[in-house]
Amino acid sequence: MRAEFDLRQRLTEAFQPELLEIENESHKHAGHSGDDGSGESHFRVMIRAAAFAGLSRVARHRAVHAAIGDLNTRIHALALDVA
Repeated sequence: MRAEFDLRQRLTEAFQPELLEIENESHKHAGHSGDDGSGESHFRVMIRAAAFAGLSRVARHRAVHAAIGDLNTRIHALALDVA
């Protein structure tokens, strides 16, 4: 699963998280809008990192999206729990 590997690598490099959990939820969306058949279209991420201290929820989410870069175009849905 290349997208999940890339996601983990980019988030780890950008934030050195104390906690990083990535769950591939693509199987729950098979046949629905956004399912491209790759099995890598929907992910849930929980990340805890000192880098997010003092940032608003919106700023934390923007930082995550900036860190994953072009993965934003490969992943249809990304549920974030960032602190």
